[in-house]
Amino acid sequence: MLQCDYTTSQLDVLEAEAIHIMREVAAEFERPCLLFSGGKDSIVMLRIAEKAFWPAPIPFPLMHVDTGHNFPEVIEFRDRRVAELGARLVVASVQDSIDAGRVTEETGRRASRNRLQTTTLLDAIEDNEYDAVFGGARRDEEKARAKERVFSFRDDFGQWDPKNQRPELWNLYNGRIRKGEHIRVFPLSNWTELDVWDYIRREGIEIPSIYYAHRRKVFERDGMLLSDTEFIVRDDDEPLVEMTVRYRTVGDVTCTGAVQSTAATVEEIIEEIAVTRLTERGATRADDRASEAAMEDRKREGYF
Repeated sequence: MLQCDYTTSQLDVLEAEAIHIMREVAAEFERPCLLFSGGKDSIVMLRIAEKAFWPAPIPFPLMHVDTGHNFPEVIEFRDRRVAELGARLVVASVQDSIDAGRVTEETGRRASRNRLQTTTLLDAIEDNEYDAVFGGARRDEEKARAKERVFSFRDDFGQWDPKNQRPELWNLYNGRIRKGEHIRVFPLSNWTELDVWDYIRREGIEIPSIYYAHRRKVFERDGMLLSDTEFIVRDDDEPLVEMTVRYRTVGDVTCTGAVQSTAATVEEIIEEIAVTRLTERGATRADDRASEAAMEDRKREGYF
């Protein structure tokens, strides 16, 4: 007798939920966009968007908030992937915000443009009149993110208030907003870092080379391995060493650290992540080594 297996895998459930969320946004909102940096979470979101609307093209633009201090491998991947899909990429430049006097460039040993992205992002949302913005945040990243809804309301100043969030019953999402307000949408809310890598393996998704182990000149600062780059002021007591490293997350090069690793395949990365006790952002993002209250303050300001 023919036996049929109707069980659904964990990844199938997560994928179906994310596809439903994207289709819901496309139906409810007039001008959505998807934040795409070339990092693994936004790459997975892009694959979800492909599946959600196939065979039609993705019905909204992609946007990258560009600090100008990027890993070259990631920017090359971003541009190539966008060209392959025939998608429209909107680049919101932090340098343009600096030139216009909207933000002030930080100086000194710990200078970074990462915090300056907030103003650039909010200006781009207002200028393009986006009413929904897909982000790749996951609830497992840190405590402040765990308080987000899937549809996370932002007021007309772009601010988030955890006490002013709307209930989400089952899979019913409230997208009602007034002019000037917008919704941040997080289709990967219920995913973990391990889920993301399992999905990349299952789908055979290409990712930037810096996610795999490679030789790189780095130096240690505050327990993190930062890349040798023209954008970081290095002290005399921070000597360069060449090590085999990889990146668990990518972002502004001035605050994104590498981890020592020999994982050269997706399978080896999954094995490595399965036994670690540090979140990716806690281990590799200097700007996220803050208290829960500090992270909430940053989100209230309109930060990612």
